Amino acid sequence: MNKGDLIKKIASDAKITKGQASSALESVTNTIGGSLKKGERVTLIGFGTFSVVKRAARKGRNPQTGKPLNISARKVAKFKAGAALQKKVK
Repeated sequence: MNKGDLIKKIASDAKITKGQASSALESVTNTIGGSLKKGERVTLIGFGTFSVVKRAARKGRNPQTGKPLNISARKVAKFKAGAALQKKVK
């Protein structure tokens, strides 16, 4: 499923237009992204938790040349599925 498919499904289930569904989805993703940028966690009960974790600097290798390189430290988004979502996937 891609973003367009998700918008169609939301519009169908909620009986709203695709434009309204698109706006709602954009609002959700922008809000989650904004909260993560501030370093906040976003928990959706039954779905999961979005958070930010810090990755330490490390050494890596260029897969094409095999030369070592330094990978700098950075923050990355993390998602942990909730129990209800995990049950649906099983």
